[in-house]
Order: sequence, then structure tokens, then C-alpha cells
Amino acid sequence: MWVWPALLLGVPLFGAIVVAVAPSRQAKWIALGVSAATFVYSVMLALVFRHWGDGGFGFEGSIPWPGLEKLGITLSLGADSVSMLLVLLTTLLMPLCVAGSFTAINERLKEYYGWLLAIEAAMVGVFIARDLIFFYICFEFTLVPMYFLIAIWGSEGRARACTKFFLYTFTGSLIALAGLLYIAWQYQIGYGQWSFDIAALTVFAATELTASQQAWVLLALLAGFAVKVPLFPLHTWLPLAHTEAPTAASVVLAAILLKLGTYGLYRFVLPMLPEAVVAYAPAIAVVSIIGILYAALICWVQDDIKRLIAYSSVSHLGFCVLGLFALNPLGVQGSVLYMLNHGLSTGALFFLVGMIYERYHTRDMTKLGGLSKRMPVWAFFMVFFVLSSVGLPGLNGFVGEFLCLVGAFTASADNAIYPGVLGPWYAAVAGVGMIFAAMYLLIMVGKVVFGPLTEPARAATAHAIRLPADLTIREIGVLAPLAVLCLYIGLQPKPLTDAMEGSIEGVLGAYPAMVERHLAASHESASDPAVDLGVVVQQPREREERIDG
Repeated sequence: MWVWPALLLGVPLFGAIVVAVAPSRQAKWIALGVSAATFVYSVMLALVFRHWGDGGFGFEGSIPWPGLEKLGITLSLGADSVSMLLVLLTTLLMPLCVAGSFTAINERLKEYYGWLLAIEAAMVGVFIARDLIFFYICFEFTLVPMYFLIAIWGSEGRARACTKFFLYTFTGSLIALAGLLYIAWQYQIGYGQWSFDIAALTVFAATELTASQQAWVLLALLAGFAVKVPLFPLHTWLPLAHTEAPTAASVVLAAILLKLGTYGLYRFVLPMLPEAVVAYAPAIAVVSIIGILYAALICWVQDDIKRLIAYSSVSHLGFCVLGLFALNPLGVQGSVLYMLNHGLSTGALFFLVGMIYERYHTRDMTKLGGLSKRMPVWAFFMVFFVLSSVGLPGLNGFVGEFLCLVGAFTASADNAIYPGVLGPWYAAVAGVGMIFAAMYLLIMVGKVVFGPLTEPARAATAHAIRLPADLTIREIGVLAPLAVLCLYIGLQPKPLTDAMEGSIEGVLGAYPAMVERHLAASHESASDPAVDLGVVVQQPREREERIDG
């Protein structure tokens, strides 16, 4: 069965090689055909996937890596329902990115489209990897194509943007690797053999590592995954990278690449480190809320539309992390939905900004206004996707945000089924971020879409002259599928929540008992000052015996 998911990697990689040797004039058509074929193939796999809703993994298999079997390293592939949903998001967006670049990119075409296909293969590899080393190779390789996409085809500040992007994310990834290798090393000490199987290491870390060991590993993994999300205060590379990147790279970065960080938190941090997560979830939630409000306030004072949307990603993904650390199915379902919804709506907003930039070569809101008079079709899509991003009921953004906030709200000690360590105040303060988001996004729409017509002279370039004032059929074709999905998810989220339910319950299986023990230990420490605070960081079995006694 490993052959089927392996083709998801092989097809875009083979396409990248073909693009590299094909004539330049054919590069975009080859890339479009390969990325579209990959999407169709991923839909076919989804239709025959047998584990929607039950939490199991499908298409599992492994290929030994010659010479590395003794170290427990294999090319292991497999996907559960959450992985499949993110694979579908990735393969859907890539042909749209290729089609959206037809008039925007006019030089070094083979390199550009080759890197797009290469990064697609790497991102899919992250979502279907079941071996730690293979996961990390794919996770880290995504930096290379994105670096060149920004460095070669970016705007004037591209050199600083790509350098900062690479240094931040590469450094964080190395620290995360150290944490993951520490788990594998402890496994080797305990069992006398190396293994990098994610399932085996997950069980080992959750049951055998002490609370203090889990805390240090949590810190290491947060260093890598929080940079990728990004969480405040590790977010400063993102607005610069978004602003300077070409349109397709901005879409890939916002819609998929940032989700590698949240997926890492979901796949590794939550199931591997339950004691540490319970102990530090309130602190992580506070950092997420600070990021929600801080980035929203920065959005308020932006004049560059693209930079505003970039900072909005920092704010929005704070909700995603908050939902994860609510430690209950509502919050985690909201978080996974948020990964998908943010990819659709924010990706579409970056497409729309790119379409404006192609025509006017500016993103300055002081130089653009009333564009609904000149570009009514563009204005329709702009208003639609802004309302989706704001969280208008009936559109996809509302469902994810609402579930994240409800998950945080109900994550209190008196929850009978899934007790938590957050509560109503966390949700209430985070909810202010929704109000801020509505204000800065609707203010932006009021300036750019409505009001008196304000526009600079159209860019005097050959490809800009060929573009009509409003959107072309190709550009509408890029945006329409995203709009349909935003509407469908907003009206019918249940198929998605049902599909991911089993996987999420499997990830959260240890948490109800773990939270109860943590709360009991905290209550005992608070009621008896003489109790040694070291009780909180004992082994789970030792602490349970002390509480029961």
C-alpha cells in the first residue's frame, strides 16, 4: 500500500525534473498539468481512504533505507484523516498557484515552476511521513524552495526577507530536531535498539519520559514549531517574507507552510508530551492570546495591504494554537478546521492582492480606493474572502474560530468529560481579537473597495498592459474553487468534523486522566503548604499512587 502515497511525492518530484529539462515556454503548462494530476490523484486516494472518522492510518507501508536499517530508519508512509485533509488542501492550492503565476512571472520560468513542484512534494511528505527522520527531511527541505522563490522572484527587499526567513526557521528546526532525537535516544537506552517510528516514539515519550524530561522536550519542539506557525514573539520573519515574496510563494507560505508548525504541535507535542502540555498549556495559551491581540493592533496601522494580511495570519493562527491547547475535542477540531479555513481564505486574499499589484504595482492603501467601480468582479471576491476571514456566520472562518473559542471556554476543571486548565477568561480575552479583526479588515475594504475611485497610473509593463481592468477568466478560475469551498464548509462543517473526530480523540486519549491528576496535585499543594512542590514533576504512576494514598 505504500506505493499509493509514494506517488503523491513522486509525481511532483518527477514533474520538477521534467520542468528543469523542458523548454522554458512549456514550463508553466507542464507544472500546471503535473500539479493538477497530483490533485486529482489525491482526491482518488481520499475517496478510497477507509479511515475517515475512526482514527486509523491508511496507505501504510515502509521501504528500508539501504545501510540505515540498523539505526531504525525507514521510509515509512501513512495518513490518518487529519493528514489526508491537509494533503488535499496542499494539492488543491498548488495548481491554483501555478495558474496564478502565468502573467506575474516572466523570467527564469523553469526554475520557478520547478521549485513550486519541489516544495509541493516536500509539504505532502511532511503530512504522510510516519518515520521521524523522513518527516524532518521533508520539514526542513521546504526551506530551500521557499528561500529561492523569495530570493529570485521577490520584491526589492527580498535579500533581507529570505535571509531572515531561513535563519529563523532553520535555527528553530535544529532545536526541534534535538528534542526529537532526545526521545529516540531515550528509546534506545530503554529498549536497546534505535527506532524512529513515530507511533512507537509517541507511546514511549508519553509513558516513559518523566515530567521534567517532557518539559525540556516541549521547549525544544516549541522552538521549532512555534517559529513555523509563527507564535509571538517569534513571528517577526513572517510579515517581511510575505511582503517581499511573489504572490504564489505568499499563498504557499500562508496556506500550507505555516500549517507545518501547527501540524507539528498536533502530531508530536500533544500525543508525546501530555504531562508537560498540561503543566504549560496556560502559559502557551497566554502567549497565543498576546499574539492574537498584538498582531491585530499592528494590522490596524498598516498601509500596505499585503503586510496587513501577513500580520493577520499571526493573529489568526493564535486562535489555532489556543484551540490545540484547550485539550478537548471541540478546541482541537476547531484548530484543525482553522488550518484548512485559513489556507483557503488567506490564500485567496494573497491572490487578490497579487492581482492588484500586477495592474498597479502598488499595494499602498493611500494610493488605491474605490476599486469596485473599476473592478467589480475583483471587488466581489475581495469582500467575500474578507468576510470569510473575519468569521461571518455562514462562511468557513466562523466555524473554526467559534470551535476554538468554545473549546477554550469549556476547558475548565469542572468539565466532566474533558477537564482542562484554561477556562472562560481565556476565551473572552481571545474573543476581543475577533472584534479587532473585523475592524481592521473592514476598514481596509472600505478604503480599497469602496469610496471615491483612486488609482495610480497602470504599470507600464508588457504583461500589465495585456491584463484587462477587471479579472480575467483565468483569475476567476483561480478564486472560484476557493470561494465555493469557503461557502460549503461554512454551511456544512459536519462532514469535516466527523472525518477528523476519531484521529483527534486518539491524540487526546490520555488527557482527561492527566488533567485530573494535575488538578488534584495542584489542589493538594495549595491546601497544604508543607507539601513538596516536586510532587508535580514526578512520574505519572508515582504521583497517582501518592494522590490515591
